[in-house]
Amino acid sequence: MKLTHVFALMALAGLATGAQATNGYFSHGYGMKAKGMAGAATASSDDAFGGANNPASMAFAGNRLDLGVDLFSPRREVSRTGSANSLGVGDPGRDFSADSDSNYFLIPEIGYNRMVSNNLALGVTVYGNGGMNTNYEGGQIPANFCGAGAPASNGLCGQGRLGVDLIQLIIAPTAAFKIAPNHSIGISPLLGYQRFKAEGLQAFGVANASGGNLGYDDSFGYGLRIGYFGKITPNVSIGAAYASKMKFDEFGKYAGLFAEQGGFDIPSNYNVGVAWQVVPAIKLALDYQRINFSNVNSVGNSATSPGAFGADNGPGFGWEDVKVWKLGMEYKYSPKMTFRAGLSRANSPIESSEATINILAPAVIENHATLGFTHTMASGNELSVAYMHAFKNDVEGASAFGGTDKIKMYQNSLGIQYSWKM
Repeated sequence: MKLTHVFALMALAGLATGAQATNGYFSHGYGMKAKGMAGAATASSDDAFGGANNPASMAFAGNRLDLGVDLFSPRREVSRTGSANSLGVGDPGRDFSADSDSNYFLIPEIGYNRMVSNNLALGVTVYGNGGMNTNYEGGQIPANFCGAGAPASNGLCGQGRLGVDLIQLIIAPTAAFKIAPNHSIGISPLLGYQRFKAEGLQAFGVANASGGNLGYDDSFGYGLRIGYFGKITPNVSIGAAYASKMKFDEFGKYAGLFAEQGGFDIPSNYNVGVAWQVVPAIKLALDYQRINFSNVNSVGNSATSPGAFGADNGPGFGWEDVKVWKLGMEYKYSPKMTFRAGLSRANSPIESSEATINILAPAVIENHATLGFTHTMASGNELSVAYMHAFKNDVEGASAFGGTDKIKMYQNSLGIQYSWKM
């Protein structure tokens, strides 16, 4: 495939990247082979998604092009019970319940790798984050219950539909070098684009002069991922990767909402892993990942922070750091068919005290189970499929509007990838 076709497909991925939120607003894995093993890929070199997983692995990946797309389906529900109406108009006050619309998203990803020499690989990975995506129908709270003369309102006492939409696209050009026959290091400059909009937050001052929504805003940013990969024995490999915080321009339209005058950076994160070829047909992989959401003020600051909205110490979503364990297994049934399965366990970034603001972003998922397979064709090209189920979880806590707020979510995804070996 010509290189110009690769860049055209990269541009298409940038336009189509949708929402995915499995570990906070990070995906549970990148590349269908990794996704079939619950994301455990730090110590593997099976594809060209090293720019997202471990840049050093590209030195062992060979010449290849991987094109994949996920059909991702998150299901989000929110409810409030036991609220009090300070106007004395009657019950149930500001109680409400709603399911988020927009339940299906197509999410493409691309990886390309070229061995320039026996020791040097150059490539690029294109992938996305997102998933702070909700879209609740408004009008659940009757007129006057959000204040004297107020019209029928949404769950945060604004007008019309309630929700947010965050999309993050990352392009990671990658260079990997073998410092010894079985050891490599890699580096991926991270070039990012993100787009955001909020709806129905008039009660928080997020509105234009006529009281309508502000619409989409976008920003660009940059960061760096570095990695190490090593084959310790013929059957055991290890890997480690670290990504710096990606610093983005501020969302100017939302300078009065997000901390740091509209700041919304991608947090630093790191992952370490080991892979063990137990027998020729079976491989086990174990990864640990940490995502430092608390280091981004607009995400990590508590909703009850004392500062004004938009200030450095202003309110945020109150997310804690996410720590993820990923366990995957690969079974080579035949030279043409390989099966995969995986489990992962993470902590929800949202505590009960932050339930109200996270009606907008109910990223409470903790447990995933995955399945996948790869069929190798006579040409050597590969067709890979991965399925993921994220088990339903909920967080319940005292509502800022009185009573109790509960947020819950579960997810499914089904992805397919075609890989050319060149």
